[in-house]
Amino acid sequence: MRDLAALPKSHNHLHLEGGMRPTTLVELATVYGMPVPETRGFGSFSVFSGMYQAACDVLRTEADWRRLVRETVEDAAAAGAVWVEPAVYLPHHLQRLGPSDDLLALAVDEAERVGAALGVGVGFMIASDRTLDPADAIEQAHLASRWADRGVVSFGLANDEALFGPEPFEVSFRMARDAGLLLAPHAGELAGPESIRGALDVLRADRIQHGVRAVEDPALVERLAASEVCLDVCPTSNVMLSVVPVIGEHPLPALLEAGVRCSVNGDDPLLFGPGLLEEYDLCRNSLGLDDHAMARIACCSIESSGAPADLKARALDDVARWLAG
Repeated sequence: MRDLAALPKSHNHLHLEGGMRPTTLVELATVYGMPVPETRGFGSFSVFSGMYQAACDVLRTEADWRRLVRETVEDAAAAGAVWVEPAVYLPHHLQRLGPSDDLLALAVDEAERVGAALGVGVGFMIASDRTLDPADAIEQAHLASRWADRGVVSFGLANDEALFGPEPFEVSFRMARDAGLLLAPHAGELAGPESIRGALDVLRADRIQHGVRAVEDPALVERLAASEVCLDVCPTSNVMLSVVPVIGEHPLPALLEAGVRCSVNGDDPLLFGPGLLEEYDLCRNSLGLDDHAMARIACCSIESSGAPADLKARALDDVARWLAG
């Protein structure tokens, strides 16, 4: 059985603050005299969202922010990732850490420094928040566009899709597309196939963050299988937030069997537990995916990422060598 840590892969669905190490959360909360936020035991998206905000609140200084970015890249390297694409909604930090452009500059600087040392490429996804006025998403698209050739590679849409569909965000996604960014909205998690169709038809998504509820509509599965769109799947997250009842019923194997392109990701390891490598182990041990399936997942993650072409080519060659070996 091949070593999954040695399989080159890309981490395409990771919320930056949600990837904070639990030890870092405890240390920073203690330093600032804050109660340590509870990060387990929730089963609803609203409770999860509150805990996520608590994790944001422990980031108070430039050193804290750089530490979060540094440890994110270190954890990606330890999991065998050659590329990591953390998503961030920077207004979360405006009051404590300052303007978005300044904060993004720090993140890009730290990511490039650590990534160069560890052999991991890093590109950021600027997220928009679907629970806010679409004008805010336009502001985030302006930010992403300014940084499109300086460390930002993609544009996302997060938060509760069950109450807020994708259609009002068409303008912001068109702006991001015009700036050359990959488009990767959340869909098909808390809402069903209709949210995926909206992401495809209105937002023109290159990737779908989650997307697993496509299995509820065979015609949509066929459409995805015939396309280049990749679903950035997060198995443990789907169980923890009751998208699927138990891991053994997760639709990832069925999606792969149907020919849908899928990556595997951690989403929010701080809150859900497993990191990237543990999710790959879970797919092998609990979903019965063999090494050929794992290699295909890794290839899809690399091909659909915002990584530069030369990094992709090297990584895909290394996946082939992993499988041959």
